[in-house]
Order: sequence, then structure tokens, then C-alpha cells
Amino acid sequence: MKGQARFGVKGKLAPRYVRLHEILEKSNSVTYRVALPPVMEHMHNVFHISMLRDYLRDPLHVIELSHVLLKDDYTYEERLMQIVNRRVKRLRNKKIPLVKVD
Repeated sequence: MKGQARFGVKGKLAPRYVRLHEILEKSNSVTYRVALPPVMEHMHNVFHISMLRDYLRDPLHVIELSHVLLKDDYTYEERLMQIVNRRVKRLRNKKIPLVKVD
């Protein structure tokens, strides 16, 4: 799930939307924690639902799905492809390991 966060330009009555950010978790029924870029790490990353905008579907933004073969007991065999890059995203209270596979 993705959303756009908005921030004030010249005061609170002139909001401006900033790029897409991944929603990490739904804190409660009206707040969401989003993944902010390192440039914005000094900002609080929990936003009220009114501060977010729905993701507009882009036909060029396609994620390829892979089929998973399930066994009779609903388990599957994991296959590691190749780890291309690895880093740890540091939030205020949390460290999120990110792994890019190819």
C-alpha cells in the first residue's frame, strides 16, 4: 500500500503533496507510519489519514508476480536467487533490514 504525504508550503492553509512513500504500518484506525527518505529522517513519520492521498494507479508501475507452488500441507520451498544489495533503514525506534534480490 502506498500513499502520498503532504506538507505545508507557506503556512497550514497551503498544503503541498510530496512524492510517494511506502506505508509501513497502520498505527490505529486513523494514523499511518510511512517510510520517509533519509533527507526527511528528522520529521515524525506518523501521519493522520487526512494528510495522505490515495495512490493513483500508473500502468507503467507494474510488479511482476511469481507463482508459488504449494505442497499438500500448504508449505513451499524457498529458493534464494541472488542478493544484489543489502542495507538497514534506520527509523527513530526501529531498524528495518532491506535486501534487494535479483
